[in-house]
Amino acid sequence: MLSEDIKNKFIRSFNKKPLIVRSPGRINLIGEHTDYNEGFVMPAAIDKEIVCAVSANYGKTCRIIAHDMNDTFEFELNEFKRSDKGWPNYILGVIDQFQKRGLEVKGFDCVFGGNIPLGAGLSSSAALECSVAYSLNLLYQHNLSKLEIVHMSQDAENEFVGVNCGIMDQFASVFGRSDQILRLDCKTLEYEYFDFIMEDYGIVLCDTQVKHSLATSEYNTRRRECEKGVAILKKYYPTINSLRDVNIDQLTKHKNEFDDITYKRCKYVIEETDRVLRCCELLKKGDLIGFGKNMFETHEGLSKEYEVSCTELDFLANKAKESKMSIGSRMMGGGFGGCTINLVKISDLDRFIQTMTESYKNELNLELQTYTVKIENGTSKL
Repeated sequence: MLSEDIKNKFIRSFNKKPLIVRSPGRINLIGEHTDYNEGFVMPAAIDKEIVCAVSANYGKTCRIIAHDMNDTFEFELNEFKRSDKGWPNYILGVIDQFQKRGLEVKGFDCVFGGNIPLGAGLSSSAALECSVAYSLNLLYQHNLSKLEIVHMSQDAENEFVGVNCGIMDQFASVFGRSDQILRLDCKTLEYEYFDFIMEDYGIVLCDTQVKHSLATSEYNTRRRECEKGVAILKKYYPTINSLRDVNIDQLTKHKNEFDDITYKRCKYVIEETDRVLRCCELLKKGDLIGFGKNMFETHEGLSKEYEVSCTELDFLANKAKESKMSIGSRMMGGGFGGCTINLVKISDLDRFIQTMTESYKNELNLELQTYTVKIENGTSKL
């Protein structure tokens, strides 16, 4: 068991008992590329997690052991800087946020490890940040709220690691609930839980095992294209500040002022926001079939209008739809690689995985990695 392994490693390494905290990775069921347009997302925490064992040592030195990487890192609290190793920066960034807020952190010892697949778009970095922030909050009794922990973890990644991520990953990791998904309003941070009871269906992630070099540059380009669309419409509707504030009639009315690409980008985002709200109503009725149909629509939009998919993702989403074993499939995350997320009948799980794996190998000559995940509670003390 992961938590026992981490605990035992800590005791062997530091000869004392630790505080143990777990923080999960996340999936996003629907609402892709809506976050930076101040729209809605529907994420959930999953049963893949980072486990962090910590204890105060009352000095100024922090000693960190990365269990999975069999690596160590040591630093002084009063003179640390970015590390060329990479992984320590997620921890250093969190400490940096405590210090910027005047919250005392003393020397501590830490062992962490996890079972979140790296590079699959399941937010292992957010889980690590949240586990460390949650641990230090308990260890030094700062009485931070969940939302403060989320903000500090996001700021750590933005400011210290240097990745301009939105708030969804950290929010889902901390606020997740078993058998429920969140509807998060990325404009106001208001949120609501919706039951997502999977009695007859399972969630399967199909990992393309690829990440095309376009990902970062095209992500930045999409943000600019959305901003361009907002600037055009704001001339006519001064209260518009983001695509969240735009309806499809307003966009269509001024279509002739848009170039084709900017129009397609804006159309996708507006329709995706509508899909998320529609899916909330479907969940209230317990209509997972209808929810899944919207997932297929999202993938079509991401592929044809937002153009952030790739051959591998399109192949997997289309194959899932053709199989009739999946009621919903789409690419998940920034795009150009990573995973598709699939809702699959429990009775067909094994056959679905076998079909997808064999097809991916036979037709694209690529190896497919699959993960079956369940929706779990957010960050907590063990």
